Amino acid sequence: MSAGEKTSGDTGPVLDVAGLTVSFPGVGEVLRGVDLHLEPGRCLAVVGGSGAGKSVLARSLVGLAGEGGAPATVAVERFTVAGQDVTGADARRWRRLRGAQVGFVLQDALQSLDPLRTVGAEVAESLQLRGTRRPERSRRVLQALAHAGLDEPETRAAQRSGELSGGMRQRALIASAIVSEPRLLIADEPTTALDATVARGVLELLGRLRDEGTAVLLVTHDLGAVARLADDVVVLDGGRVVESGSADEVLGRPAHPVTRALVAAVPRGPGRRTQAPGPPPEDVPEVLRASGLRRRYRLPGGGTVDALDGVDLTVRRGQALGVVGESGSGKSTLARILVAAERADAGRVELAGEPWSELPERHRRSRRHLVRLVPQDPLGSFDPRWDGGRILRTALRLSGSARTPAELLELVRLPASALHRSPRSLSGGQRQRLAIARALAAEPAVLVLDEPVSALDVTVQASILETLADLQERTGTALVLVSHDLAVIRQVCDTVAVMHRGRIVEQGPVEQVWTHPNAPFTRALLEARPPLP
Repeated sequence: MSAGEKTSGDTGPVLDVAGLTVSFPGVGEVLRGVDLHLEPGRCLAVVGGSGAGKSVLARSLVGLAGEGGAPATVAVERFTVAGQDVTGADARRWRRLRGAQVGFVLQDALQSLDPLRTVGAEVAESLQLRGTRRPERSRRVLQALAHAGLDEPETRAAQRSGELSGGMRQRALIASAIVSEPRLLIADEPTTALDATVARGVLELLGRLRDEGTAVLLVTHDLGAVARLADDVVVLDGGRVVESGSADEVLGRPAHPVTRALVAAVPRGPGRRTQAPGPPPEDVPEVLRASGLRRRYRLPGGGTVDALDGVDLTVRRGQALGVVGESGSGKSTLARILVAAERADAGRVELAGEPWSELPERHRRSRRHLVRLVPQDPLGSFDPRWDGGRILRTALRLSGSARTPAELLELVRLPASALHRSPRSLSGGQRQRLAIARALAAEPAVLVLDEPVSALDVTVQASILETLADLQERTGTALVLVSHDLAVIRQVCDTVAVMHRGRIVEQGPVEQVWTHPNAPFTRALLEARPPLP
């Protein structure tokens, strides 16, 4: 379908919602009287704090409010999508709309792709349901993967989700949503797992779709993305719309306290640690050392890829080391090897000067509490049968810590009610904080955090980063902070290692790298950052 075909029959809004209220048993109303209006060729951004109801709103707009959890009660005064009245629409009618008229990019890419199917089959599903012939289907799948920013689309189409990095999986979801060229595209945190260069490409893609007549609804905590892409903004708090207007007006002259807090929390400068000189590195004991790490993965149909190619890294007591790089650069692989969750093909990791990575697990067990990982995918790391209280009590019991679950919740700024809720019932940001609290239960010497704030709105992100800095100063815990966002690294870390295609291409003090980058890839990362609101 061409841009002209998309817009030729449009005589009204692609999305028109009035009085949308959504509630869940035992929780109550999570959306209250929400109004939305979106015309073809416009981008509306929905922003708000963690738990404000953004993801519930996104799912409600495609008929999935109660999917994967407790049944939802949806009440609405007016609800039209792509010119069709969907008030009271059943599941069958919603399925016809999704894919054909409405594309939807879910927030949690790590949970949204079928691990048993190839990426190509996932992306092609909506085309197959519409009866598109195989040759045309294959052509459009590869085109969508390329447009979503995936290199070597033929290779990626043959892979399964477990063979892709988190950012690659996110782009595969975007490809699934745009392959049918829908009139309305709803993207829930589409750039969360992406580095700045790829995120810029995705936002440019969404911008092109908007300019061609697609209506784009962007749900995000990234105000830089809003400033770059959105025409209009709606701010949610406690399930209600507290402010709305043009992007320039809302971001430039925020009226509501919630909006002002969101804008004020955007990382803008160096953190307190990068402003205060510490002792010379050679005077600080090493807690973790990686030497010559190599890790190679096989590709479907033959061939290999080097996820790590000769990585050397030193982490000292009380140091915050940032590891930054694009999606697929090897950051998460490095994190897993540092905590001995995965073996390297070559090289070694030492913990406090003693062997670590090459030991059998039974010999590592007594020191497991010294190194803790906060994974990129918090939901997949929790037992779905347990509530927050049992998760934290178990972690405390195994570590022998004298802390209480309530103290851990306070440390990461979660409400006491999280003790009685399942991880799936928490927002993405709340789940991430629960994962950090569980890791802190062991009082580790080294805390390895893989994208710990990528799913968080800027206000919660700022509080988590402040919590990590406080923890480090009080206990001397070393941090290895893996992130695609150099601004996040700058807020917390003393030093940074920049990764590109499995290698460290630049390493040094954060402010030095930020202000005087040497490697071309580092300069590209910095140049690709979205404008600050």
